[in-house]
Amino acid sequence: MRVYDLIEKKKHGKALEQQEINELIQAYTAGKIPDYQMSAFLMAVYFRGMTDKETFDLTGAMECSGDRISPDTFGPRSVDKHSTGGVGDKTTLIVAPIVAAAGGIVAKMSGRGLGHTGGTVDKLESFPGFRTSLSPDDFANQVQKHGIAVIGQSADLAPADKKLYALRDVTATVDSIPLIASSIMCKKLAAGTRSIVLDVKCGAGAFMQTPEAARELAQLMVRIGQAHHRHTAAIISNMDIPLGHAVGNILEVKEAIEVLRGKGPQDLREVCLQLATLMIALSLQKEQDEAATLARDILDSGHAYEKFCQWIAAQGGDVSFARDPEKFPKAAHSAALCAPCDGYMLSCNAGAIGNAATLLGAGRATKDAAIDHTAGIVLLKKPGDAVVKGETVAQLYTSQEELLSPAAIRIEEALTYTAERPLTQKLIYDILI
Repeated sequence: MRVYDLIEKKKHGKALEQQEINELIQAYTAGKIPDYQMSAFLMAVYFRGMTDKETFDLTGAMECSGDRISPDTFGPRSVDKHSTGGVGDKTTLIVAPIVAAAGGIVAKMSGRGLGHTGGTVDKLESFPGFRTSLSPDDFANQVQKHGIAVIGQSADLAPADKKLYALRDVTATVDSIPLIASSIMCKKLAAGTRSIVLDVKCGAGAFMQTPEAARELAQLMVRIGQAHHRHTAAIISNMDIPLGHAVGNILEVKEAIEVLRGKGPQDLREVCLQLATLMIALSLQKEQDEAATLARDILDSGHAYEKFCQWIAAQGGDVSFARDPEKFPKAAHSAALCAPCDGYMLSCNAGAIGNAATLLGAGRATKDAAIDHTAGIVLLKKPGDAVVKGETVAQLYTSQEELLSPAAIRIEEALTYTAERPLTQKLIYDILI
């Protein structure tokens, strides 16, 4: 195989054979292909696209580039969830215990946050003692005993994707739907679960800006999963507005506990119940209506909350914080942001809110940066809510007082107001099964 020939072939819009894709990925992962040639290939894909079969083959080649967990490891009831990233997205903390309490097997590898999108691993590490790194045996044993475990992603899982993503990041080829879909799905397939549910977000706080683009990505990922013999479904959800009221690690954990206790924001509860419904339906082979009723009953009865506490304790976390969230440390400094007029909140740009939270210390600009678990934002008002001039609409928290003012400016720019009550935005645009 000559890489030059594959670049030339793709440059002219021709489809590559499975063997060609396999050899290309194997050679690049082994360091036998220079970055400049792979960059040229990625740019050719960016402009020429890929057929479904090419995307399926690319996903499979990256899946097989490192360690893989057999689908037989966790059995037919195993199910995973993936979110394409958003602001205030703490759904795993709620959905995973609902599904596990229903009898599903949630064996999940999650990432850390980068930029304005929060990471589940960071949120879980808000609990003192919580271990996000488990040996393969400990991981399997916990899943077998409790039906739930969430750990940080293994560096040996789909290493080809790690190399390719780093290259895409610096060659302006990130926003290619075949490359995005294969990047996400190769890790989900390598993780070994039989069913996969995808939360594809769109809007100002998401990578995909429109419902149409999100639908195209979601449909392709569902087709990839099905082609690789996994039960796969997706929702397309709104990320123009942050999910829930809290943005920031400890703040989001406390809000997730509120939902598990039967309270919390309605939008967060609704998205979580829809995701849990799909996960239960796929993993336990139930009809949608039956799965929806089961998910709601488990949440409302408190069984999901008890499973959450069991999960935190099983991974070494101090469960007393789950029982009494006021034990979590609080930020050293805070500030209130007030409404500039009477009326209604019109918009709340999720991307700008996420960037403000990152500035306060809740996120990281680089993968190695430390985060402030106490930092973040609580949105007391969201679009459609009535406001009175001088009323607090957002509360900012940080350990560094000098960050409050620049973050407040960003939040002010993210919020707009109107004299008349605006129309309610859709929360879930579509469900793909």
